[in-house]
Amino acid sequence: MNLLIKSATIIDASSKHHQQTKDILIENGIITSIKDVIENSNNTKELHLEDLHISQGWLDSSVSFGEPGYEERETLENGLKTAALSGFTNLNLNPNTFPVTDTNTGVAFLKNKAITSAVSIHPIGALTRESKGVDLAELYDMKQAGAVAFGDYQKSISNPNLLKIALQYTQNFDGLVLSYPQENAIAGKGIVNEEENATRVGLKGIPNLAEELQVARDLFLLEYTEGKLHIPTISTAKSVELIKEAKARGLNVTCSVALINLAITDDAITDFDTNFKVLPPLRTKTDRKALLDGVLDGTIDFVTSNHLPIDIEHKKVEFDHAKYGTIGLESAFGVLNSILDTEKVIELLTQNKARFNQENISVEEGNKACLSIFNPNASYQFNIDDIISTSKNSAFLGSTLKGKAYGIYNNSQLICNE
Repeated sequence: MNLLIKSATIIDASSKHHQQTKDILIENGIITSIKDVIENSNNTKELHLEDLHISQGWLDSSVSFGEPGYEERETLENGLKTAALSGFTNLNLNPNTFPVTDTNTGVAFLKNKAITSAVSIHPIGALTRESKGVDLAELYDMKQAGAVAFGDYQKSISNPNLLKIALQYTQNFDGLVLSYPQENAIAGKGIVNEEENATRVGLKGIPNLAEELQVARDLFLLEYTEGKLHIPTISTAKSVELIKEAKARGLNVTCSVALINLAITDDAITDFDTNFKVLPPLRTKTDRKALLDGVLDGTIDFVTSNHLPIDIEHKKVEFDHAKYGTIGLESAFGVLNSILDTEKVIELLTQNKARFNQENISVEEGNKACLSIFNPNASYQFNIDDIISTSKNSAFLGSTLKGKAYGIYNNSQLICNE
């Protein structure tokens, strides 16, 4: 569809129009004109919104839905709608479905289901068959079908030789390996951070050591194999330090942090609200500060919502028995924009796409229109009416947020709250 966006402030450091307020004409999915004022001579649909800002399309590097297998949590159709209205044009979709996305057929199913969507999905294939951590999955075949990386979602690889082989094998086709950072023998039956709050409420703890041992081990394997590694959702100060040192040594490693670990500490668990039962667990103020510092100095490459819908039957139960996870797409921009300044937020949501074989497309004439549309100054209380997801397990309910996404323009489609 053709669209004339009126009086939009462009936030895109790679564009010559950065921080300028312009009219933007999009024809057949291409930005054909960016000017101070564009006259609408062809009766083109116009977009007028309060305090309208646009940027390159945002990427969320770790999103889970439910389909196939867990449609009661979330369908692909509603999940993609949720992402679009939350401002995301691109999603890395985790393989924690049933069956697990561990074949080229599984990857192709997800790609085909979203072929007409405004949101572009990029499946992460399972690293091992059925994500059981025993045998490698069909990595090359999944790469050919469109998988952008390989990892078992929130399941660590206990066998170091298996991870070593994966890091070596994927070099044949420039594959990216994900390794979830938790040593299960150390984590044991822990369900929250092992600190004072866990003791106070009588819940079993997961020590920082469980994460840091795994990160250290994986970095040693990476150095040995000279492979390509992404460590998703780190949560401790020592993990930040280890990855910073590894990057200084020239290792090919990136990492992400879940937004909830940037925003909330383990003080939240004292009310036994199961929306705060997440993996990795919420950590201390010291860890949170180190994570923020890691984001600001570039050690941490991605901030993810780590969106994980869980149906009410598995969340509204005793804390010990509740499943891990919180949804995060709808609140992601508002939470992040409440912590950091808007320009840094947009940088975090748009940078490093190449790591997952995705293109950064500047807001310039002649380029494809892949745009996120938002108001960075809207202040509001996030409540149940703001949730589009089928599952409502949000840790941010009741929070006062600054910044709200309107929607996106991508793949020649406008999906927007007008």
